[in-house]
Amino acid sequence: MRTIFLFLFLLINVSVTAQQILPEVERAKVVDEIMEERFNVLLPALMDKTGIDMWIVISREYNEDPVIKTMLPATWLNARRRTILMFYRNKSKNSIEKLAVARYNVGESITSAWDKEKEPDQWKRLMQLIEERNPSIIGLNFSKDHNIADGLDKTDYDEFMANLPQKYRSSVSSAEKLAVGWIETRTAREMVIYNQLVDITHDIIAEAFSEKVITPGVTTTTEVEWWMRQKVTDLGLETWFHPTVDIQRSSEELVSHLYSFSGRPDDMVILPGDLLHCDFGITYLRLNTDCQELAYVLKPEEKAAPAFLVNGLKDGNRVQDFLTNNMIAGRTGNEILAKSLSEAKAVGLRPSIYTHPLGLYGHSAGTTIGMWDSQGGVMKDDGENYPLNPNTVYAIELNTTITIPEWKRDIRIMLEEAGFYGDDGFRYVNGRQTELLLIPRIKEHQGN
Repeated sequence: MRTIFLFLFLLINVSVTAQQILPEVERAKVVDEIMEERFNVLLPALMDKTGIDMWIVISREYNEDPVIKTMLPATWLNARRRTILMFYRNKSKNSIEKLAVARYNVGESITSAWDKEKEPDQWKRLMQLIEERNPSIIGLNFSKDHNIADGLDKTDYDEFMANLPQKYRSSVSSAEKLAVGWIETRTAREMVIYNQLVDITHDIIAEAFSEKVITPGVTTTTEVEWWMRQKVTDLGLETWFHPTVDIQRSSEELVSHLYSFSGRPDDMVILPGDLLHCDFGITYLRLNTDCQELAYVLKPEEKAAPAFLVNGLKDGNRVQDFLTNNMIAGRTGNEILAKSLSEAKAVGLRPSIYTHPLGLYGHSAGTTIGMWDSQGGVMKDDGENYPLNPNTVYAIELNTTITIPEWKRDIRIMLEEAGFYGDDGFRYVNGRQTELLLIPRIKEHQGN
């Protein structure tokens, strides 16, 4: 309870400049408290929903299953030797056991259930625990359709099956729905924290896209990218991908979507009249953000961005609305994609949607709504048939192409914001960009 009050106190009282970022020791306490709630409240509900009464997660040091990385206590940066976790749900007793077939407890949540002096063989001890509980379904992390749920390596799978008593062979099943549910589902407390993460992300972008960082005619896109990277480090945070900054201007032709992801020229000097775009995200308290925003570099005597860019951003917001209005529980990503694209095109927009789950990973597990190179729908192994579930977070990532007669060319309005889908429908975690950032910010002496 003390930690909760301290966390809220820091949220309220630390200055905005400091971004309310906790010191490492307090971060660890928050992470472990959230983990305890997830194990004791979220996990039993997910196991009941998926019908798996025993979930076994096996991983070795430096070759961690993506799921086990989200279950380790804050002081564990890796698994140790071979770490085997067993979660057993007894629905009739409304209980859940959290055991480790390891030499020691895995934090305070998961209790060691292996005394090597009594039973030297780790696999035999695991089998003893299974037989004592006699599960109906044993879930293992293998999956064709979800990469994050496919963390069990072949060696450990072969060892597990070789040691498993014959009568349990037919009980072994893929735990993909349980694993994806564990990764994608956010608790109420995590969503309070998520608001802060996105706020920090927005603030860093706003500072990067300002005269504090950019001097038109001098500063390059690469310098802004490294400034953002350094800012994250200086704040004691991490990023899960290198930031990117690119330019669209009147003197160049529209390039392919791939330009935004790879092949962009380095060290482009930022000039008045440029439309800047960034792709940036941070990692904090085991959650991730992913955000794309736009800025316009004012020409001398300009006090606002040109109307065609202002209207272009509005078109981008309209595509966002078509997408988020179609986010309805139970619909698959392909269904949401097809309906959103159809409705946007019907009003004359030229959209492209490539929205992905966001949370414990940047490109996380869950409902995939298009990819930039798969606008006709994603293949089954990309989560095609996975339905939209409540209490999940998404990077609402998309663009719309607009024609600018003044520039005699097309450009893309590229946007990305964190959004939450809950029981009451969709909302943005911390708002979305509806106005272009201006460089420099308007001051009274600017213009005639």
